[in-house]
Amino acid sequence: MASSNTRQLLITRYDATRALSKTLAQPLSAEDQCVQSMPDASPTKWHLAHTSWFFETVVLTTHNVIAYRPFDERFAFLFNSYYESLGPRHPRSERGLLTRPTSATVLEYRAHVDTAMRRLIEEANEDTWAAVAPLIVLGLNHEQQHQELLLTDIKHLLSRNPLQPAYAGGITSHRSSMRQDTPPATQWIDCAGGRVDVGHDQRGFAFDNETPRHAVLLQPHQLANRLVTCGEYLEFIADGGYKRPEFWLSDGWAMSNAQQWQAPLYWQSENGKDWRVFTLNGVKTIDASEPVCHISFYEAAAYAAWARARLPTEFEWEAAAANVSGAERAFDTRSPHPRSTGIEKNANFGFAQLYGETWQWTRSSYDPYPGFKPHTGAIAEYNGKFMVGQIVLRGGSCATPDGHARSTYRNFFPPSARWQFSGIRLARDL
Repeated sequence: MASSNTRQLLITRYDATRALSKTLAQPLSAEDQCVQSMPDASPTKWHLAHTSWFFETVVLTTHNVIAYRPFDERFAFLFNSYYESLGPRHPRSERGLLTRPTSATVLEYRAHVDTAMRRLIEEANEDTWAAVAPLIVLGLNHEQQHQELLLTDIKHLLSRNPLQPAYAGGITSHRSSMRQDTPPATQWIDCAGGRVDVGHDQRGFAFDNETPRHAVLLQPHQLANRLVTCGEYLEFIADGGYKRPEFWLSDGWAMSNAQQWQAPLYWQSENGKDWRVFTLNGVKTIDASEPVCHISFYEAAAYAAWARARLPTEFEWEAAAANVSGAERAFDTRSPHPRSTGIEKNANFGFAQLYGETWQWTRSSYDPYPGFKPHTGAIAEYNGKFMVGQIVLRGGSCATPDGHARSTYRNFFPPSARWQFSGIRLARDL
């Protein structure tokens, strides 16, 4: 039987998660929140509405024990993302055309859903509670994913503005106090390999794509103790890395040339030397000691080849991170940006920056684990249908909300994606 304390804890978590989304949107004008800068990104207003649609559709409407009435029946069409079983939807590439409903109306929609959700949590009988509690937790983790997307999408949008506006005020004192000196040299940590168990053990929440737990065989290898820095990536650029096909995968070489890539996304230079970078706090001089980010899998793989190394597999990364907490860094809502590389003095078995700076590209395609079974019902579409043509990233980024990262978390994007906070950790064979 769900105790009143259990229900109150869930309400508290629900309220905190929903409040964070509004906090992240607060620095943005109504105009900022409406625009879509590319088909892969979504407007802030859409993120705020879609996460409410998820609770309304997957929880409140499906388990309508409180006689829930939708805020607006038309929103089911506007804010469905990709759930075929839940009906037709507005085209993803045209979300930026939704000047109506207004941002104010979307906030009213959120409040309407929140009131009903609190009532459901408080009043659900035991049978209903058993059915809805896991869906609510999934919805909260889903909203955390969209909180990160809200930041990455608004960064891309603001970068396309010739005025280069900042999402929030200038670099904070937290940022300005960071190390600016040369980072410690990369240390290579021996990993014995062998049989290891990977995947979530189902104690606590996990997405379906993290299961089932299973054994894999790893060959002996080495992993870098830290992420690749901007300074190190500048050496790759200076050595003609973007002009030397021997380092590139064929598709990556074609993409790089077609898109005229010369540096990571958001890097700027008029002479190829004095590099600056657009951040959520505005444009700043590149700090050579910070982790390089906003690069594609293709760029990461090319850099690794240039450095006479390779990218780790997702299981090599997970084995290294298995005993390390996902809470290396507190989420900074006002200045989400990777930190300089000073190696933290912590009990991380020699590894630093496993979490909370940049997502780390792996050499693993996003495939189902042996015995994978998606959720049932509408949420069966949550992950499984994307398991083709994508690459796994691990670790979380500076835009990942607190409590969302863990060693088994499998993020995934197409190999050409650059607008996420994605970076590089190197590996090499023994």
